[in-house]
Amino acid sequence: MNEFRLFPQRASTVSHQTDSLYIFLCTITFFFTLLIFALIVYFAIKYRRRSNIPPPPVHTDLRLELTWTIIPLLISMIIFFWGARVFFYIYRPPRDSLDIHIIGKQWMWKIQHPTGRREINELHVPIGQPVRLLLASQDVIHSFFIPAFRVKQDAVPGRYAIIWFQPDKIGEYHLFCAEYCGTQHSRMIGRIVVMDQQKYQDWLAGTPAEESPAESGAKLFRSLKCIDCHAEKAPTMAGLYGSKQRMMDGTVIDADEQYLRESILDSTARVVAGYAPIMPSFRGQISEEQLMELIAYIKSLRDPSTLKKTD
Repeated sequence: MNEFRLFPQRASTVSHQTDSLYIFLCTITFFFTLLIFALIVYFAIKYRRRSNIPPPPVHTDLRLELTWTIIPLLISMIIFFWGARVFFYIYRPPRDSLDIHIIGKQWMWKIQHPTGRREINELHVPIGQPVRLLLASQDVIHSFFIPAFRVKQDAVPGRYAIIWFQPDKIGEYHLFCAEYCGTQHSRMIGRIVVMDQQKYQDWLAGTPAEESPAESGAKLFRSLKCIDCHAEKAPTMAGLYGSKQRMMDGTVIDADEQYLRESILDSTARVVAGYAPIMPSFRGQISEEQLMELIAYIKSLRDPSTLKKTD
């Protein structure tokens, strides 16, 4: 006999926080709904008109007005600050997160681990480890949804999206596309497998070694001739990711994945101060997967010597 659940199973640190807030909102709503309904019935009976004599004038009570103003204000502030706390927790991945690339396409999820291990419609992750997902779409809007983790994020063509979670319970959990994406949308499903750390490492080592995204990106970086300029004439890629960059218009931006993506596909959109807009655009020349590999390589660069030309 299947166990009845009011909510989906909880299996991540995020799920406990979002459920607590949601239960609080439901409790407040239910309490005041009953209270208001009961007061309406009570006042309708107590103060109903019994004769043709007009009712006496009603005088306001300042204490009563302050009570029904201050209490809702305090409840609203609790909801606001609690919700803001959960929001910032959800959208700030820890620094030690495991980065995994995910590309949505009709009708599958293509997944690649930092070691190069690939999966289709399955994602294996270690328990207790924060996991940061870099999402992209190859065709239409998809939505990466794991009910047990309480995380859902749209994958929109032309941009990156980031979500993270930290699983806290070993097991298998459903993965869905929560955005209608075509005739076979209902088949775009999969599973998340949470394993202990040792089993996860054994799983990674259980298949022939594959090229990591950074290694593939390094080959692309040279085959596309990026090395010809970025070793000498253009801004160095070493240490670029995560830094602050000043543009020609004076603005300062964070060099994150979205900035790197835009710079590769639309190189003249934002030009670093002190450099001419001479970089060609690679839009239409590389796939979404190759773009992620290039960015993984750039993120891995720390030493400028790694950018020296090779024959």
